[in-house]
Amino acid sequence: MSGSGPEAANARLAPVVTDPASGGFFAAAAQGRLTVLTCSDCGGRTHLPRPFCVHCGGDTLQWQDIPRRGRVRSWTIVEHQVHPWFPVPYTVVLIDVDHCPEVRMIGYLPGRAEVSEKTCVVADFEDLGADPKGNSVVLPRWSIEEAEH
Repeated sequence: MSGSGPEAANARLAPVVTDPASGGFFAAAAQGRLTVLTCSDCGGRTHLPRPFCVHCGGDTLQWQDIPRRGRVRSWTIVEHQVHPWFPVPYTVVLIDVDHCPEVRMIGYLPGRAEVSEKTCVVADFEDLGADPKGNSVVLPRWSIEEAEH
């Protein structure tokens, strides 16, 4: 059998990258940038994407870069497999993004990651290839920051 379908070694669930609400996030990721919607009126950051600012109600939101580094706020280790494309165990982390107190992101770490509230993580990007319509599908991929020696 060929390397297509869920049985492929690198098979992954891919998001819809052309959704009007979140497409800017995925377009930036395809360029190696981590972004969130930022209000031109009050400067507030809105994540998850919404059509209006959650701080002032304004509708002048623009995608702006944010740091690709953060600190683990909380985590859980998933032991029960809920989908064949996500073998267990894996660790789900809630990340406080550096210099963005109103922004938290969810990350995936393979295995039973050794993390604490002091663990710093950094994002790079994973290219999943193109969707059926030829759109690039790139996801932020978090990893534990290497300690400097």
